[in-house]
Amino acid sequence: MPEGHVIHRLARLNHELFGGGPVRVSSPQGRFADGAALIDGKALDEAEAHGKHLFLGFGEQWLHIHLGLYGRYDFGTGEAPEPVGQVRLRMANGSGYADLRGPTACELLTPAEKAAVHRRLGPDPLRPGEAGDPAWQRISRSGSTVAALLMDQKVLAGVGNVYRAEVLFRLGIDPHRAGRDLTRAEWDAIWADLVALMREGVEAGRIDTVRPEHTPEAMGRPPRVDDHGGEVYVYRRQDQPCLVCGTPVRTEELAARNLFWCPRCQRT
Repeated sequence: MPEGHVIHRLARLNHELFGGGPVRVSSPQGRFADGAALIDGKALDEAEAHGKHLFLGFGEQWLHIHLGLYGRYDFGTGEAPEPVGQVRLRMANGSGYADLRGPTACELLTPAEKAAVHRRLGPDPLRPGEAGDPAWQRISRSGSTVAALLMDQKVLAGVGNVYRAEVLFRLGIDPHRAGRDLTRAEWDAIWADLVALMREGVEAGRIDTVRPEHTPEAMGRPPRVDDHGGEVYVYRRQDQPCLVCGTPVRTEELAARNLFWCPRCQRT
């Protein structure tokens, strides 16, 4: 499932391509035909993200999209070609088009319904003006593991499996520790690191978490080959040597997702 940096990047791309002018909106697949007809020809006023949720504003109507596990956005320039495959939503103007396939959610919301979605979500490290205090209030009282809490979108919005594994490694925190055993200083460091890493992810369009001294060039090692892209410390590197200490990276299932960590570097 795409993590928050991808959704914020999609908000930016939609705004750059469609913002401020009328948009042709259709549903070639037909499953969103009624909703598409209601906003077809209207101007896109706003585009924003909160965690893994994308919101496109057309006056008093908000198009809410959640990609889920299988959703995909494809952007193109020029005149839109004939749709290929199951295109749930197509947006187009004279400059280009965007096709949405396979989302978990593609629906129109009123402002009140949109506000209700925001209330269900924790703070997002990428949303301007947000702080980690609400998340800390829940984490500091919880007996759940910090690894599980970081993935709980009601606690913290936008963090997925990659950022969860990487930020805990970078700060040397055992993913099995209970949230209530974290110190406030440790939480503040987690939040600050997520803000920095996820902002870089929006700009680069991929997740890179290794520090300069651990890049392939600095270490004389081959670049990582993985369909997720980016240089990481532990994510999907099970049984490979830790880039810092050489201990084999471990993995286990936690809350229905694979957890990755270094048992030597992450002892605290």
